[in-house]
Amino acid sequence: MKKLASLFLLIVALAAQSQTNPQSYSFSLQQAISHALTNNYQAINATRDIASAKQKKWETTASGLPQISANVNYLNNFKIQQNQFTVNGQTTTLSFGNYNSADASLQLSQLIFDGSYIVALQASKTYLKYYENAKQKTNTEIREMVINAYGNVLLAEESAAILEKNKATLAKTLADTQEIYKNGLIEEENVEQLQITLASINSSLSNTKRLLDITSKMLKLTLGIDIDDDLKLTDKLDDLTVSNLDKAFGQGEFAVTNNINYQMASNFQEQRALELKLQKSKALPTLGASVNFGSNTFGSRFTMFNSEQQWFNYSNLGIGLSVPLFSSLGRSARTQQAKIAFEQAKTQLTETEQKLKLQYESSKSDYEFSIEEYATSKSNLNLAERIEKKQQIKFKEGLSSSFDFSEAQRQLYTAQQNYLQSMVNVINKKAALEKIINKN
Repeated sequence: MKKLASLFLLIVALAAQSQTNPQSYSFSLQQAISHALTNNYQAINATRDIASAKQKKWETTASGLPQISANVNYLNNFKIQQNQFTVNGQTTTLSFGNYNSADASLQLSQLIFDGSYIVALQASKTYLKYYENAKQKTNTEIREMVINAYGNVLLAEESAAILEKNKATLAKTLADTQEIYKNGLIEEENVEQLQITLASINSSLSNTKRLLDITSKMLKLTLGIDIDDDLKLTDKLDDLTVSNLDKAFGQGEFAVTNNINYQMASNFQEQRALELKLQKSKALPTLGASVNFGSNTFGSRFTMFNSEQQWFNYSNLGIGLSVPLFSSLGRSARTQQAKIAFEQAKTQLTETEQKLKLQYESSKSDYEFSIEEYATSKSNLNLAERIEKKQQIKFKEGLSSSFDFSEAQRQLYTAQQNYLQSMVNVINKKAALEKIINKN
């Protein structure tokens, strides 16, 4: 028994440890997108919405199929109602009824015709289509979110790496300058200027490391994994940027009907059309039928379950027809409201189409500009590196002041950050354009 208890405790401890130990993930950008489309919290609930909509569709379908219900009733008249009769001037009081009665019945009902049911079947398909479109929209948004978050992590990693390199280079230059100052060959202000620049780099590096932690957790949240899990990104910022450089992308004709927002607006218009059709269908008659089978029994005592108790069977068939004749124009008013709502949906669809065309032109322009900006920042970085290198040589040889050297350094650091940001912009703007044209 003690061995079994020890084994049980060991299993529990191992299970608890497996739950607390962080998991490790390694993703390329495409792997991250695939993982998020399945495990992102919004994606999971969007899938559940579709499952719920399918059940709703079947619920609507089932309402027009045969319905069977069973009923069992028991009544105990512990004091039977008295009734008075007057015969030849004489009043007589009599009791009618039994102290105990029971009834058991089975009813089968079937809807034969109902215009609103036919419309409801059509609406249930539209209802399901809406959530399928919503799932697709969620997927496109998640894809863009992953690309942006993935790029932000890479940007923070590259920024931290560059700052570390700049820090090491500047620290060596500062050490050399301090030695020169000790020998009395330069002024102290040259050392102080370098110390100011180094302090600024240290501050930027600390902030970038904190930003890296935040962006990494944001990406984990988007991927649907625990923010304390280990995550390694296998793609490099340079490679992603080059793979997203395509000036010809988006030059073809924009098919607005492929955009998920347009499809959802079209779906909304279809819903409004069915609502109008539903109001019109309420002017049609409804026809239904039912069959009842039952048995009842009575007695002065509770003997319902005795084998000698006599039960009396009964059955009936019923057909019901309901024809709406006059509603004091209430039905007409509801129909007109549905017609107005349908016209509004048509206008909204046209507005959505025009907005999407404008968004496409704007996104295409942003993407083209990001490519141009990337080329410019890359050229500027090369120039800033050459300028900084020349100023460093001049500074060491005493031909340039510390202010000129520091200005060249600041210009280089700015060019480095602009270059990194331009790479991320190319990736993000391409993703935004792909989202509009619905390219996965």
